[in-house]
Amino acid sequence: MHIYREFAEKLLKEGYVYKCYCTKEELEQMRNNALEKGLPPGYDGRCRNLTREKISEYEREGRSYVLRLKVPQETIEINDLIRGKVLFEGENITDFVIMKSDGTPTFNFAVVIDDYLMKITHVIRGEDHLSNTPKHILIFRAIKAEIPQFAHMSMTLGPDRTRLSKRHGATSVRAYRENGYLPEAFFNYIALLGWGTTESKEIFTKDQLINEFSIERCHKASAIFDPEKLLWMNSLYIRNANLERIYKLSIPFLKEANLINSIDIEKEEYIKKAILLEKEKIKTLKDIPYLIEFFLKEPEYEKEGYEKLINDETKKILSEIVNIFENMNDFKKDEIENKVREYCKEKNIKTPMVFHPLRFAVSGRTKGPDLFGMIELLGKDKVIERIKKIIGG
Repeated sequence: MHIYREFAEKLLKEGYVYKCYCTKEELEQMRNNALEKGLPPGYDGRCRNLTREKISEYEREGRSYVLRLKVPQETIEINDLIRGKVLFEGENITDFVIMKSDGTPTFNFAVVIDDYLMKITHVIRGEDHLSNTPKHILIFRAIKAEIPQFAHMSMTLGPDRTRLSKRHGATSVRAYRENGYLPEAFFNYIALLGWGTTESKEIFTKDQLINEFSIERCHKASAIFDPEKLLWMNSLYIRNANLERIYKLSIPFLKEANLINSIDIEKEEYIKKAILLEKEKIKTLKDIPYLIEFFLKEPEYEKEGYEKLINDETKKILSEIVNIFENMNDFKKDEIENKVREYCKEKNIKTPMVFHPLRFAVSGRTKGPDLFGMIELLGKDKVIERIKKIIGG
């Protein structure tokens, strides 16, 4: 804290700042007077040129003081790397506080001193800080420091074009990770908020983004955070990701859903195959437990699906399918499909009449992965057992 005080004392001695003894009541009265006159509220500069007698009087009264910077009545120019030339009139900026009465620095003063001491060359921040920049420039000038280059990024808004908040959903990186988003997908999407290439390219590796990024391509208009687009991008990254990696990342979610405890090599390979069957449908890692649940435990048959698909006619069909499966030695996807299609042709039954009840019987669902790939992975014994259970045989 002493560093800020040393800088402030130096500015006081050099005449760039002054002591302001105004009380809270006096400041409030200034505000009210300005509002009554239709003027923007602000400090009126009454302590800027206090006489020694007045200063002595205030000090005898035991008044505390703040330090205010003297704002010159001139145009302050900012050459923003994104927005170009931005002008602020000094007459519209009141003398502002740099040190509080308790001896602590204000935000505007502290960030400038920090940037100076850390030799910051570029300040890149949100456009909501643009109005602070003329104050920062004045402080840089007062301490005789080189002014860094400024770039003010557009704000990121929610789909309703209001500032992002909890009502728009997750607002932290950790929350998105816990919801099953891949870091590279999130990184890619965030990089596109307020920035883009001339070709409007959307998918980048981290290295590509680093190589192609330029401040000049940042947009002035506010960016819209679109959860649906992020979800699409995440699903794309999952589809293109290595199966082994997706499997390892899914383990915490599978454990949370009580689908796995300990895993041996055989079960690990089984789970990987289940994930592979559903990979095109996975949007987040959190989807995986539901999508492969019926591979890991007995299905719960939905009443609506049962009433729609299971009746005397389909039970007879499923019973005959069981006979076919029981006599199969090569229980592989292609052979299973050939046998079921041959059955449909022989019995002159449309395939949906067989496929839909069969899917429901073995998975408890009306939609899912490739039917015959699913049946092969579940295995002959389990498939036959589930069909018999649903037809009551």
